[in-house]
Amino acid sequence: MYTMKEECSIRKAVNFLGKRWTLLILLELYKGKSEWKRFSQIKRNLDNITSKILSIRLKELKIENLIEKRVSIKKSPIKSEYKLTKAGKDFIGIIKNIKRWSLMWKKDNKICGEKDCKDCEF
Repeated sequence: MYTMKEECSIRKAVNFLGKRWTLLILLELYKGKSEWKRFSQIKRNLDNITSKILSIRLKELKIENLIEKRVSIKKSPIKSEYKLTKAGKDFIGIIKNIKRWSLMWKKDNKICGEKDCKDCEF
């Protein structure tokens, strides 16, 4: 028998979304013109994330169906790339709401406020 705590949708979502780096990885996959991003590209754009943590978070996001992975073995080295799924793209709206809230209540950042997260260079 399940308890209410185990059934809570918010608790289930926070269990993986609340982990360090998760939201920033999703945002990184959203940014730029290219839909697919290589592991090394994501790592390079996220200061201080370790390869191990990035690998773990990407696996978790794939299990949660927020990202998709493709592997190309045609050339050496093997190339792994990731992109947002439909659910992942939908979640970007939540990230944008967090940005709006932060701009209103926490940090007045004119440059950030004028740009879409897709075009952010930070």
